[in-house]
Amino acid sequence: MSFDPASLKYDANGLIPAIAQDHATGEVLMMAWMNAESLARTIATGQVTYWSRSRNAFWAKGETSGHVQRLVELRIDCDRDCLLMQVTQIGAACHTNRRSCFYTLVENGEEKITSDPLPS
Repeated sequence: MSFDPASLKYDANGLIPAIAQDHATGEVLMMAWMNAESLARTIATGQVTYWSRSRNAFWAKGETSGHVQRLVELRIDCDRDCLLMQVTQIGAACHTNRRSCFYTLVENGEEKITSDPLPS
């Protein structure tokens, strides 16, 4: 069966959440938004491309930072309203220069930072 990005369930703004996971370690790196065109670009090029809501523009991960995500595998959840992308991450995934955006742990009612930014 061939895949059509239009077959997914997008929100009212035409967006779908996309979770990036390191394909080798399973570490969850980040969550961002995609639309049908950014997904089609990702599939066509292998470089993960998101839709930036703040810039209202396509965002090829790493185009300015060099912290590129290469798509290894794409999965669709059972409701067809969320994507899981297994990727090869070069450098930091987070804009704070950390490997993952999920570096804040809530434990016993307290927040703890679990990782430092990567060396520049």
